[in-house]
Amino acid sequence: MTIRDRRLHAFRPDLADARLEGEVEAERFVSGRPARISAPLADVLTAPRADAGVNTQFLYGDDILVYDAADGWAWVQAERDGYVGYVREAELGARGTQPTHLVSVPRTFLYPGPDLRFPRAGALSLGSAVTVVGAAETRGTPYALLADGKAVIARHLVPVEERAPDYVAVAETLIGTPYLWGGASGFGIDCSGLVQLAMRMAGRDVLRDSDMQAAGLGEPLDPGADYAGLKRGDLVFWKGHVAIMTDRDGMIHANGHTMTVAREGLREAIDRIGYLYGTPTGFRRP
Repeated sequence: MTIRDRRLHAFRPDLADARLEGEVEAERFVSGRPARISAPLADVLTAPRADAGVNTQFLYGDDILVYDAADGWAWVQAERDGYVGYVREAELGARGTQPTHLVSVPRTFLYPGPDLRFPRAGALSLGSAVTVVGAAETRGTPYALLADGKAVIARHLVPVEERAPDYVAVAETLIGTPYLWGGASGFGIDCSGLVQLAMRMAGRDVLRDSDMQAAGLGEPLDPGADYAGLKRGDLVFWKGHVAIMTDRDGMIHANGHTMTVAREGLREAIDRIGYLYGTPTGFRRP
């Protein structure tokens, strides 16, 4: 049998994705049921229990496939990046019309109607997908009206087909966002989540974890002994970590040192990280 990464392929001893039949062993094979994340944010866990580890997060509006549901938990796979894990069943909804817009700011509030003075009805992260069905204006502020009856500031959305011209600039809008292991949103994010979310807004879907990104995102790069070959947008990898170059000398990364998304000089980071994790393991140009 072919060795498969369980983060990217849905298979357990008792159950597996029907597309893997003949490639993995399982008692039975099923086709995934289409669903959509209906919670503002869904933690994706390693097991169906509240104290399991968090591998990643899915955003509001993400399309997924459901392979199993029991005791309030669902075993799912994201259609965007293929990630597999367990989410709470209450965080799932049916797929309706296709989303029309994406949240384009780090965070935005939902309101029960088109008025920012109303009590907030929730919050959404950068990259969340919504369906706009109408528009309204209150005291000069334009609102987008959503299919679920809520309203959001219209300036905080872009059409789903719109692409940010510079993914690094998107990442820079998240400076100061708290570091969160497994985080993939404007509420909290980790190093590879920052790369993935920023690139999503630039129209490029990439794999989730830093080892996946180091293995196949863009092309390998030899920046030279003094790193003079690096430029804005290049990626620097350490064991279990990734940073985005903002220019030849500086970088941005979600890191456990500041516990935020922060800027740092490349050479300073190499010196600081070295005693724990060694020197960079690779460089890539997306």
